[in-house]
Amino acid sequence: MSGDKSDFKEEKEVFEEHIRKRGLRKTSQRELILEVFLETEDHLASEDLYWLVQKKDPNVGQTTVYRTLKLLTDAGLAREVRLGDGRTYYEHHFDHEHHDHMICTECGVVIEFFSAELEAMQDAMADKYNFKPTHHSLRILGLCEKCQEKEEEVTSAASGAQPRVRVKTTIN
Repeated sequence: MSGDKSDFKEEKEVFEEHIRKRGLRKTSQRELILEVFLETEDHLASEDLYWLVQKKDPNVGQTTVYRTLKLLTDAGLAREVRLGDGRTYYEHHFDHEHHDHMICTECGVVIEFFSAELEAMQDAMADKYNFKPTHHSLRILGLCEKCQEKEEEVTSAASGAQPRVRVKTTIN
């Protein structure tokens, strides 16, 4: 997985090739947006990325950030993720392992996980119905351990909880 600034060379090349093929120019603003995106491993809404970019260059507009995120997605560097709060988030996709998400509907914590067993079951279902998947996303909504401890009896989950914390795990 990427994460070190020196590792961004390949991502930058992928992005430059993508915008060149689309007939677009390489601009300093697009480059800055790419760098800021690559520097974080968080799930970012376009507004979140805009806020981070603004810290470095207040001249970059929100529309430029949004359009660049779309370019990053089209180039395979980012992927859109819906975490159940009605917003679209973006996460790294290039050179990152596939994973799914568990989202706490109370506090918004997002737990990333991978399960070989679930992947095998999904492949088996696709085979059974002669279906060729191009991609998939699994999200499980519920209560995290801390929220379960806080509330002995949950009658209804809060809607619109914002994802805040990112935890990674692998289920064997």
